[in-house]
Amino acid sequence: MNTDAQPGRIMPPDIPGFQFITGSAIYWKVIREAIPGAHEFVWIATSDIKDLHAHKGRKMVPFLEYLSDLVRDGIAVRLLHAKEPGPAFRKDFDRYPDLIEGMERILCPRVHFKCVIVDGAFAYSGSANLTGAGMGTKSERRRNFESGFITTNTGIISGVMAQFDAVWMGKHCPQCDRKGYCADAKDMIEGN
Repeated sequence: MNTDAQPGRIMPPDIPGFQFITGSAIYWKVIREAIPGAHEFVWIATSDIKDLHAHKGRKMVPFLEYLSDLVRDGIAVRLLHAKEPGPAFRKDFDRYPDLIEGMERILCPRVHFKCVIVDGAFAYSGSANLTGAGMGTKSERRRNFESGFITTNTGIISGVMAQFDAVWMGKHCPQCDRKGYCADAKDMIEGN
């Protein structure tokens, strides 16, 4: 293993199409490069979601504006999250009517994994929630210590997509003991 990157940090070996990222690199590689480059779909899973802002030209705009632009361009957007976002996010959400009808959203209280999948050709998986402190848009003194990986390796992307899809399609709903907390529980009982 490569230990030269920073003292005390063990980096994974070089794997084609696989890169370890941390800090503001998460923001630049995922939010600024991968998501706006989508051609077909963007799937996002997060435990927590807040009023994340991102650069657009010379100004900072709610990340929801990025998603609204995608929806308007015919890109399918799915958001899987564990709890209802706060009032600032809700206020921003209401400013983008394209998202109300055009973005699919499922709330599952058991979701704790974080990932972004773009067109089945790019994936991020790691610790960062869809928040400014998580994704690295906050200043270095205020952002969380997060890490993860980005990949274009189709085998790894398939695994990330399979986890997302299993939750999205309600595979775990029939046996779930948290249905009472889940507004979007899938009724998977035969005949219903």
